[in-house]
Parts: sequence; C-alpha cells; structure tokens
Amino acid sequence: MRVSATELKMNMGKYIERAAVEDIIITRNGKDVALLTNIEGKKKDALKSLRGILKGADVTRDEIREERLAKYNEDPN
Repeated sequence: MRVSATELKMNMGKYIERAAVEDIIITRNGKDVALLTNIEGKKKDALKSLRGILKGADVTRDEIREERLAKYNEDPN
C-alpha cells in the first residue's frame, strides 16, 4: 500500500494498525521515501535466513566474544 506523508500524518493510527498486516510505502511529492513495516515479521524473516548457518557448530558465547575482540587486538603491522 502507498500513502502520502500528509495522509499518514492525518491518519497515523489507521496506518500503524495496517502495518501489522502489510507494508506501507510512504511517499512525498510522488516519490517513495519511507517504509512502515511490522518489526516482528522482519525479525522472523532474519532468523529464518540465519537458520542452518551454525548448525552442528558447538560455539560458546565466550568463544564468539573472544573472536570478536581479537579483531581489535591484532597487530596492525
């Protein structure tokens, strides 16, 4: 669904409720400028895209932290 920024301002509650069901593209002067979307759906999509990447890997939280911090402690030379 596409709505103008003015329409969105006048009926914010309506479009926030609608964003739970579908993405709302906000336009200004006929150009797409923003997207109002349901964050829960986006979180689930991101999680699904990561599923299987670490499957079978026994990596602890501490090992992940150490690896991340090692990037900053490496010798630049």
